[in-house]
Amino acid sequence: MASEATIPEHGRPADELLALIDDRHAEDIDWRGGRAFSLVYNVGDHEHEELIEQVGVRYLHDNALNPFKYPSVLQMELDVIAMGCQLLGTAPNAGALSSGGTESIFLAVQVARDHARQVRGIAEPQLLTPSTAHPAFAKAAKYLDLEHVKVPVGADGRADVAAMEAAMGERTGLVVGSAPCYPFGVIDPIEELAGLAAERGVLFHTDACLGGWILPWWEELGEAVRPWDFRVPGVTSISADVHKYGYAFKGASLVAYRSRELLQHQFFWYDEWPGGLYASGTSAGTRSAAPIAGAWAAINHLGRDGYLRLTEQVRATTRKAQAGIAGIDGVKVSHEPDVSLFEISGDGADIAAIGDVMDDRGWNLDRQQGGLHLMLSPYHAQVIDQFLDDLADAAAHHGESRGVEATYGGVV
Repeated sequence: MASEATIPEHGRPADELLALIDDRHAEDIDWRGGRAFSLVYNVGDHEHEELIEQVGVRYLHDNALNPFKYPSVLQMELDVIAMGCQLLGTAPNAGALSSGGTESIFLAVQVARDHARQVRGIAEPQLLTPSTAHPAFAKAAKYLDLEHVKVPVGADGRADVAAMEAAMGERTGLVVGSAPCYPFGVIDPIEELAGLAAERGVLFHTDACLGGWILPWWEELGEAVRPWDFRVPGVTSISADVHKYGYAFKGASLVAYRSRELLQHQFFWYDEWPGGLYASGTSAGTRSAAPIAGAWAAINHLGRDGYLRLTEQVRATTRKAQAGIAGIDGVKVSHEPDVSLFEISGDGADIAAIGDVMDDRGWNLDRQQGGLHLMLSPYHAQVIDQFLDDLADAAAHHGESRGVEATYGGVV
């Protein structure tokens, strides 16, 4: 993919550009209509959406590179960190805000690498993950020049404890588990894995980028949730995206540690520059203030009661979706999920061909290696009946697969 665009000789009128943008934007994924099941978490609340949009506009041009120049932004950032750390069960000053889950994961891996080198004397530490761990871990291993050891998961889609234990060695610097993993929506056996890591003096990271802002409310609603947060001995860091089920706009994520001492491995200080002391708490330098303010506004607007209300909507829709799929011949839920996302696979029918029909009907389902991926947001309550009707019809009446590949990200 490439463009031959050049900088125009003369500027174009604002109304002309906005009209062009609106035309092009109309071709993008229809998340507002509930037709998307990834990328955007549709809260289905116009007042909430309008609020965070207005907050974003107010801070659109501000730069959080030097937070002391923006005391309002600094306070909001500290507040979001404190509230997020409270949710996860650690000290209010033991976390940091990042631009998204990938950066949060990158930072946790970097902290583990430096901890292994400085505290344990391991020059070339390894990163150990289940095969279902997010690709951001592989990306971090590439950028940070670490050996990434991937271990196949069990038949239930969860990390295989025995296999993970067998893969742990003297050079293991970080062990990872997901809460939940993205492909199947299942929570890895965090207690067992973190315990094994702790016995060896190895750090353990729970990737709760997806679950961090819904699992606490899921549990509070009375659902049985496998242990995953800082209540579990041995968990030393957690990533949790506010821009997922925290219902803030992109990009705002939290990376939290069991202690501020661990967090300090993340800080960068440089005083050998004529411009003066340069310090940053994350990998970014210039940072947009808008996502920080947006996250603060989202959390304060919803509050505990709002999060519980939205989580109840998601839970009810998830149950309806699973029950509906169970009644459709030819498809099934691949693995019993622990929360609001899962994979639909074929059960005597060609799931790829079913996906083609759903594409034709305007549904945007991610293609995975073994099926179609479904992740539910509050707004999906309004469209789930139509979705199930279309899925049943697609399962009963489909042709041959067009061979659409399983992809999530992309390179331009």
